[in-house]
Amino acid sequence: MADKLELDAQTGIAVERDFTPEELEQRKQDLAKQAEIAAAIAAQNKLKEETIAKLGLTIEELKALLS
Repeated sequence: MADKLELDAQTGIAVERDFTPEELEQRKQDLAKQAEIAAAIAAQNKLKEETIAKLGLTIEELKALLS
C-alpha cells in the first residue's frame, strides 16, 4: 500500500506513491512530536485530577467555585 495519494485536480489523474526519504523523516518527527504533546497533556490531566482529589471536592463543587 502506498503512503501518499496525489490527485491532480485539473486532469483527475490520481497517483499513489511512497514517501520520499525527506517526507518519511518529517513523518517520523511529526509522530514523535505528537507523542510528546500527548504525554504532556496526560501528565497535566493527571496533575489536575490529583489536585482536585487533594482538595476533596467533587467535579460539581469545583465547577461551582470556578463559575
